[in-house]
Amino acid sequence: MTIIRISDDALARACGADELAAAFARKGHEIQRVSSWGMHWLEPLVEIDGKGFGPATLADIDAILDGSSGLAIGTIADHPFIASQQRLTFARAGKTRPLNLEDYEATGGWAGLRRARLIGSDAIIEELLASGLRGRGGAGFPAGIKWKTVAGATADQKYIVCNADEGDSATFADRMVMEGDPFQLIEGMAIAGEAVGASKGYVYIRSEYPDAIAKMQAAARISAQIVAPFVVEIRVGAGAYVCGEETSLLNSLEGKRGEVRAKPPLPALKGLFGKPTVVNNVLTLTAVPHILTGGGAAAYAELGMGRSKGTMPIQLAGNIRHGGLYETAFGITLGELVNDIGGGTASGRPVKAVQVGGPLGAYLHPDQFDIPFDYEAYAAVDALIGHAGLTVFDDTADLRAMARFAMEFCAAESCGKCTPCRIGSTRGVELIDRIATGGRVLAGVETAPQMHNMPKQGRSQDDEIQLLEDLCDTMKFGSLCALGGFTPYPVMSALKHWPDDFRK
Repeated sequence: MTIIRISDDALARACGADELAAAFARKGHEIQRVSSWGMHWLEPLVEIDGKGFGPATLADIDAILDGSSGLAIGTIADHPFIASQQRLTFARAGKTRPLNLEDYEATGGWAGLRRARLIGSDAIIEELLASGLRGRGGAGFPAGIKWKTVAGATADQKYIVCNADEGDSATFADRMVMEGDPFQLIEGMAIAGEAVGASKGYVYIRSEYPDAIAKMQAAARISAQIVAPFVVEIRVGAGAYVCGEETSLLNSLEGKRGEVRAKPPLPALKGLFGKPTVVNNVLTLTAVPHILTGGGAAAYAELGMGRSKGTMPIQLAGNIRHGGLYETAFGITLGELVNDIGGGTASGRPVKAVQVGGPLGAYLHPDQFDIPFDYEAYAAVDALIGHAGLTVFDDTADLRAMARFAMEFCAAESCGKCTPCRIGSTRGVELIDRIATGGRVLAGVETAPQMHNMPKQGRSQDDEIQLLEDLCDTMKFGSLCALGGFTPYPVMSALKHWPDDFRK
């Protein structure tokens, strides 16, 4: 009997992992369902004695077992895609069974929580500050400052809220953590609770992630006695994009409409149910156990560049040959990620653009591929790292259409709280449509009486483009939250780097 290891990650299952595992079992072999290595182009990936075969189908089983399969990739841990990474958050990926406490303990699990309980609140926060960890959800705010604010607040109840409303295009790292290493997230939340004096934590997961929801519910139940008196509760969100914004998320958790709140007051002082609340995303919280172990904050801070410390799980998706999860220290260039690691486009055509940071991220041109992966370096070129999702496009992409999609997406997902986002996004769609047809001709101007006495007039294509730029400026600086404020990034970057797509 051979031990066969196959991932039970949602992506692997979607590629046929369940059927493959059942077929190996029928032949009398022991099946272990493990987390995913993150080499998604090879799923379902079959592992026997550390060696991999993928992407495997039912027809490949006999050849895999007798050693004649052409799908062999050698020792998985030595594969260049894995060996070249610096994995902390995903150190257990592919190696452990997600809900097995013995596997978690044997790979360093709970060591961070044990140390946190030993050193106490002030020392935990000092470690976090020294590590330089910034929120991985997109804003990049220093996590230690947020924790220190909550710890210093006086209240009868405090909360830890994990933002697992991962809704950006090309992002799947949160889902992989929750499905593959759920105890790590729970440990990070328990450490946060120890640091700020919170006894209750919520994980807010979007409903599109049923596998992650099931895993987190089971993990919270299995580990309840270990993290007690800290309590973790799993909540399911309906999937509104704006509920990834922290104040919308808090409203949704309270059973209210997912609408942004004006700040101040900050959630750190008046958050969930009006109590001091730490709101961090999955990757931020799962980085914490490593900061408290394995060399501590100093070792973590040595990774990265500038003010971007530690590692970042980067998700490679879109039109790319080797899509998957790649964790490395900040500072790697976009060109290395797309061409050297990702292998270029899956279509084999030249790369035209890469959108970094989800649907609200800027489109970067190949001329910008030498920019290091760093919060400040990206901000300097009006781009965002966001949740580190990369969507690759080849030279057949129409960037005007992608700019229109950004406005359309914002119009559909706006909570309606502020005018620049609610109205601006709809006007943005109309403007881009008029640019596509050459501008506004006088015959098409509305005939209804206007509220002012300006003469009705047509606008040239260049006039419409200028109006789009003005609109983006209003949305960027006038919107209440990042949804409206960041929508101009993909629009303006598309207009800047591919003007011919707008004027054709």
